[in-house]
Amino acid sequence: MPPPMIEAATPVLKEKGLKDDDIFYYDEFWRRTDMAYLMIVDDDEDFAGSAATALESAGHEVKIELDTEGAVVSMQARRPDLVILDVMFPEDSSAGFELARAMRHYTEELKDIPVLMLTAVNATFPLGFSSRDIDDTWLPVSEFLEKPVDLEALKERVADLLDKAGTGQES
Repeated sequence: MPPPMIEAATPVLKEKGLKDDDIFYYDEFWRRTDMAYLMIVDDDEDFAGSAATALESAGHEVKIELDTEGAVVSMQARRPDLVILDVMFPEDSSAGFELARAMRHYTEELKDIPVLMLTAVNATFPLGFSSRDIDDTWLPVSEFLEKPVDLEALKERVADLLDKAGTGQES
């Protein structure tokens, strides 16, 4: 429910010709409720910051976690609408795979969250990972993109995944 000030203004805005989609509602913490809450899980602070800035410019709220342990804690505190997940972390070169599997197979609250695996694993280990390798058991993610990625392409892919998930948020 929007705060009283927003609720009182809604009929006036509608009289001026605005549609429901044009009116932004806010929750009790004054966050826009029409935006998606995204989590970037990547140990590369520079990349994560750049990606967050691009996604915020598309109207999303973005949380950055630099390791998978912090990501799990954050996801338990607030469920993201979508997770952008790296594969390799300094503490474990397959930590991203493990987090994706844990989300899909061991955590009821997180199993339906779209996961966009965005990684440079093929540059480090030329194994040829791609979207063809997405598999519910081994690579349970929604999409797979290689770094470096064009930030406009990232925004488009996020919008597509949110639309497919039916979250109702648009970018």
